[in-house]
Amino acid sequence: MIHVKSEKEIELLREPCKIVRDTLSFVGSKIKAGMSTKEVDELVERYIRASGANPSCLGYGGFPASACVSVNETVVHGIPDSQTILKEGDIVSVDVVADKNGYHGDACRTFCIGKIAPETEKLVKVTEECFFKGIEGLKAGTPLYDIGYRVQQYAESFGYGVIRSYTGHGIGREMHEDPSVPNFGRKGTGVRLKAGTVLCIEPMISLGNWRVRLLDDGWGAVTIDGSPAAHYENTVVVREDGVEILTL
Repeated sequence: MIHVKSEKEIELLREPCKIVRDTLSFVGSKIKAGMSTKEVDELVERYIRASGANPSCLGYGGFPASACVSVNETVVHGIPDSQTILKEGDIVSVDVVADKNGYHGDACRTFCIGKIAPETEKLVKVTEECFFKGIEGLKAGTPLYDIGYRVQQYAESFGYGVIRSYTGHGIGREMHEDPSVPNFGRKGTGVRLKAGTVLCIEPMISLGNWRVRLLDDGWGAVTIDGSPAAHYENTVVVREDGVEILTL
């Protein structure tokens, strides 16, 4: 069941969303070649805690870190470790969730390490653009799957793969709430969204095949063909006349 948020609840969501935004900005200013993914995770945890919040990912379903740090062909849920060292040409998706006031904020950015291949740089750019395509026309009364339809149409116009095994979601007191928000779909279908619905919209797009496989750690999902993948996410509020982005 979709829990529509009151204005009071939306106000409580603003602070964790701002912390997530600022955490990702901070990570973006520090991340570089030679850094381990564990060091990236430590940056995230320190910044969130210094902001008076808690990292929601840590311990969630047994997840052992404060952020999902996914390199190159890892689409989502990469577990940070001290052995994975970032190098020039890598892309790294850092997915951050913060808990404050009893509510969660969630966003993801894909960072480029140094100079990367032009085709990969374009993938990262288009993935971000997919988010903004997804929210075009989004307002109260919009059918849910219009979001994914717009994402899919735009991504596939470049020949990219749209990941289907993982989706966006509702958010609030819980990190994951109804509804699931896929990045593909048929226009005009799905529940009509109400004003006050809070969603995490998160295009996950690959340079090649959209199919993924799960790593042995039970968390990380990688493209089946080893092609790089990018991920871009924001927490948004559906309004009567549009959408408000809380993590920008």
